[in-house]
Amino acid sequence: MCCYIVRNNKKTYFTEIHLSFIVPMMFVDERIVTLFKKNAHHTLTYWSVFFSFGLCIAFLGPTILDLQCQTNSTLSQITWVFFAQQFCLLIGSSVGGVFKRTLFSALATLFVSALIISVIFAIIPLCYNVLLLAIAMAVSGLAMGIIDTIANIQLVAIYQKDSAVFLQALHFFIGLGALVSPLIADPFLSETGCGNHTANETQIMHHFRNMLRNSPIAEHNITESHLPHEAEGGESSVHYAFWIMALINVPVPVAVLFLMYREQLIPCCPSGPPHLLDKDELAMENQQGAEGPDTVQKEHEAGGHGDIFSCCQNDNLLGLPASFFIIHVIGGMVLFMTDGIVGAYAGFVYTYAVTPPMSLPHKTAGYLPSIFWGAIAAGRLLSIPISYRFQPVRLLIINLVGAIVTVTMLLIFYNSSIVLFVGTCLCGLFLSSIFPCMVAYTEDILNYQGCATPVLVTSAGMGEMVMQVLVGSIMQTEGSYSFLLCGMITACIGFSLFVGLLLLHRMHRNYLTGTSKKSGMVEEPAAKQNGSAKTEQKDETESS
Repeated sequence: MCCYIVRNNKKTYFTEIHLSFIVPMMFVDERIVTLFKKNAHHTLTYWSVFFSFGLCIAFLGPTILDLQCQTNSTLSQITWVFFAQQFCLLIGSSVGGVFKRTLFSALATLFVSALIISVIFAIIPLCYNVLLLAIAMAVSGLAMGIIDTIANIQLVAIYQKDSAVFLQALHFFIGLGALVSPLIADPFLSETGCGNHTANETQIMHHFRNMLRNSPIAEHNITESHLPHEAEGGESSVHYAFWIMALINVPVPVAVLFLMYREQLIPCCPSGPPHLLDKDELAMENQQGAEGPDTVQKEHEAGGHGDIFSCCQNDNLLGLPASFFIIHVIGGMVLFMTDGIVGAYAGFVYTYAVTPPMSLPHKTAGYLPSIFWGAIAAGRLLSIPISYRFQPVRLLIINLVGAIVTVTMLLIFYNSSIVLFVGTCLCGLFLSSIFPCMVAYTEDILNYQGCATPVLVTSAGMGEMVMQVLVGSIMQTEGSYSFLLCGMITACIGFSLFVGLLLLHRMHRNYLTGTSKKSGMVEEPAAKQNGSAKTEQKDETESS
């Protein structure tokens, strides 16, 4: 995940990284369209690779109970699969920059990573042990992290200072893939479960009985056999969903391979004459060439694409006040909580819905992850024009308060399926733009001089990784109702930390104001001294 700031007429406007082709064309000028036409093949290929990213990040939520049955594990054990994926995603994001040195290495790495995702989808039904499943998800997380880094860097290298709008569309495909993945899995989810071996067998059997009473198929079978054996007969067919997703993802590595063929990067590909540029493309080339490599390099460094390790070694951070570093920490903690809610809600809302007190049918509950990810994608689209009219700090207050109110509503009406579906949609809308708004607000506080972007990106990833394991373990021991309690507590902690960030912003602004006044007082006598020296020199010249 990344964030970009767009400046216009000396005023900073913030746009989120999610844009589709339905956004009004008033945000795209003719020069941007010309750039897209020139690099359409590269751009569309990178967008399709991020569709693979979205497919892989969202399928675990609705299929977790079927995978739990497949691996014969407990809920707390299966949650380590989430941890393995998110941890290796962070590793892949960190090492992905190594493969960006040449176009061949970047495209070859994207091809291998996209192909790995298809292979992982195909072999998941064969993982009958939770350790094997965790290893498979770790490999897919590593491929996802590499895709995340390389696709972003390649688009920035192509479009440079005009890359924001194309990165917005790039990250929109995450939401698209995350929306499609649960919809594919839903028809193949098991309706009866499989006798999960959790600590609370009485609650699980009560869940089975509720599901069997509400299922017309079970009503027919209930006269033929005893209740305890019915759960054993509910065989899952979710493996078909994984194989379908593997086939859907196959065109993505094929598209990357075709791009390598077009760029004549495959050894067996014959070389041909270079294509001629039209007048608009030639003008773009001349304009970029006139800026010089130094300008391009400065803009790239200012874009916040460096890693956290190189940022921490920056000598410009020496001598800064403590508030400067505390802002990084508190901003990261806010995103640790809010992105942790996103990861935990997407991962366990299906589990919460099919267990008491909600006890929804499995196929009905399977729509909840799709609704959540669809609301996140829609919220990111809607926030693009909204962010031009409101400051990030106001959007953050609205989103954080809205998330708390929504979770409170879910807690009060815990047995209402309608409220669950509406609340899931509202949660996605309110949580969708917290990350980019927080990055914009923190960078603005620090005057774009710190390490806010890499620190916040790392903190958000760690939040998703830790909160999924924590919430899954609590649900295993305390029951499904603790899912909403964890969300409420986490949201309140995040809002409290944000209030602390607002107070710290005031303190840091007072420090900067005092520093500027002192520097002004030092510069004024120096200017007077230089002026008097010049006057004396002028008088001596005239007298001579």
